[in-house]
Amino acid sequence: MHLFTKLSFISSLLATMTIPAMAGVTVSSPGNNTDVSSPFPLSADASTCSSQPVVTMAYSLDSGGDIAIVTGTVVQRQVTAGSGGHTVHVKAWGNKGAVCVTDAVVTVTAGSSAMVASGATSVSNMQTLSNWKAVHDGGTPGTSSGNSIMVGSPSRSGNTRKFSSTFTNNGGERFSLLFGDDASAHNFVYDAWVYIAAGSAVINLEMDLNQVMANDQTVIFGVQCDGWSNTWDFSVNKGSPTNPSVQWAHSGAYCNPRSWGTNAWHHVQISYARNDSGLVTYKAAVLDGKVSSINATVPSAYALGWAPVLLTNFQVDGIGASGGSVVYLDNLTLYRW
Repeated sequence: MHLFTKLSFISSLLATMTIPAMAGVTVSSPGNNTDVSSPFPLSADASTCSSQPVVTMAYSLDSGGDIAIVTGTVVQRQVTAGSGGHTVHVKAWGNKGAVCVTDAVVTVTAGSSAMVASGATSVSNMQTLSNWKAVHDGGTPGTSSGNSIMVGSPSRSGNTRKFSSTFTNNGGERFSLLFGDDASAHNFVYDAWVYIAAGSAVINLEMDLNQVMANDQTVIFGVQCDGWSNTWDFSVNKGSPTNPSVQWAHSGAYCNPRSWGTNAWHHVQISYARNDSGLVTYKAAVLDGKVSSINATVPSAYALGWAPVLLTNFQVDGIGASGGSVVYLDNLTLYRW
């Protein structure tokens, strides 16, 4: 598949499910039995407990005491926890003394904190930025069209971007965001949560970063979860910056978006670095805490004549004669140093 216009780095799909209310308490985040990175958002509410109006809520971690006590019916906190398994206990008290509890079991993965250098610059909640653009990727066959809007559900943060697209003949829709410029950064981590709605016909998911270097050449950090080859792929310039030949290379590490559970959140993290001539080292891709080592160094610089820029792409490729997809992106953060 041609990839000049595909630049999107694989997103991280699906991981939170709403936990049914037990005895009056509903925990909407984190999902039960999910992998999270620390700190993770806690969102819970309770209006009644044993038919009594709720007046106070709190949460605790594992067997410890209450960490925060809130007057009211809503708990919204960032929870810090070490790597490994934990149980978050969310409690509610009724106005006559009734007590209700709902638990969420999570596994804290090493996550981006282990991949990111101290003092790195980050841009977070990039899905909320308003200048996302959609266009058909001419490197894919067929046609496509799409749009994106902000929604509150499904969500991990309460602010999720919904990407909707239709296609013919395996067409791919590329969603792009220009978010600044930095010619000096050499190391990057892409960190995002992705949710694929049931019924979506998705064969590839891509997440890319484009950076214009100090020599005015553009580096393409391209990664995709390839459902055709069942691998994590990375982009390579097999020509030269002025006479490029951009291609996908298969890493050998398994990945297929059709194997990701639908209607659930998945966490994707990807790390890579470059040198001053645009040689890119793709280090690893992490999906829901499972690390897939790539460890490949390849040329990926292009003389495109771009002005200084940092740009990210999120691309959804369809499968079949025609169809559509709905994919959500949340907590998109890019780290650089």
